[in-house]
Amino acid sequence: MRIQFKTSYDHDMRLFPDAWTACVYGALMVVMVLLPVLLDEFFLGEITNVLIWAIGGLGLMLLTGQSGQASLGHAAFLAMGCYSNTILIEQGLPFVIAFPLAGVLTGLFGMVIAIPAIRLHGIYLAMATIAVSVLADDVIVLLEPWTGGVSGKFPEPIVIFGFEIERWSQPGRFYYLVLAVTVISTLFYRNLLRAPMGRAFAAVRDSEVSATALGVHIPRTKAIAFGLSCMITGWAGALMGYHAGTFNNETFSLVISITLLMMIVIGGLGSIHGAFLGAAVVAFLPQALSMTTDLFGGSGVAIPGLETGVFGLILILFILFEPTGIYGRWLKIRTWFELFPFARKAMFRRQKSYLKTERLR
Repeated sequence: MRIQFKTSYDHDMRLFPDAWTACVYGALMVVMVLLPVLLDEFFLGEITNVLIWAIGGLGLMLLTGQSGQASLGHAAFLAMGCYSNTILIEQGLPFVIAFPLAGVLTGLFGMVIAIPAIRLHGIYLAMATIAVSVLADDVIVLLEPWTGGVSGKFPEPIVIFGFEIERWSQPGRFYYLVLAVTVISTLFYRNLLRAPMGRAFAAVRDSEVSATALGVHIPRTKAIAFGLSCMITGWAGALMGYHAGTFNNETFSLVISITLLMMIVIGGLGSIHGAFLGAAVVAFLPQALSMTTDLFGGSGVAIPGLETGVFGLILILFILFEPTGIYGRWLKIRTWFELFPFARKAMFRRQKSYLKTERLR
């Protein structure tokens, strides 16, 4: 059993809790770097898809899990990041400039959307973001000279300082690009949590009344959360466009927004690990269902609605029996083993979602 003794407030600001945790993540990074050598192109493509979903999950997790603002419209920001990156490259900008700029533009757009939306709470905020996602479909069609409309667009191969990266012919290079963006996004998220702004996000999530009493500017904090969340989501959208090879107005539908939200709920709200665990479920579920139907004598014909139904069933089971998600369950198991035989079931009693002070709103 590892027991951490904190002798300074700086211990709460460390990137890793202890040396053992740092070594574990270092070993994980070594494995991730070696994956193109260990796996074939199919499974490498699946892992790449998991990482892209994880980036999008980190973006939504920052807004919903960290600052408590529910959103069902992040597909619109995925679309904006994807189209912005492609259009900027078509205008002559190199990828190393167009890709970060696409995320920044998406973040600024998210802050503009947040100005009227931050006055809403709960289901009303979710409905407003749904409207943004639905409108994005029509906007893409109306801006056909820029977006290609229904016909869509085909992103050009990525060129970084003369080094070409193509998703289909060079999956290893594309995987390393996605891995680099994933590491940067994760470190950005982790360091944000250690900063005063990240603590302000958590304060707004737990109780807006208490946060106001502590001097947190609620509208500004929510707008910044929206902007940073949309920036990371825009990067995920740009990578999704490259991974798919082609995209149009139907690629980033409302279903994608719902899938993103369900993904972070299943993985575990409020944790970086939850974004990655939820992304693994979303990415591998279709393959698992396909192999299961083949195992039980399936004819190879896809069953309409099977994937959506199973995903919804998994979500319902988690909401009923494990609201903290996969990562929350893992924390309970780990804590039980660390404290055995002194662990008690009451340690994990479910807490109320809101403080009593929230009734004053």
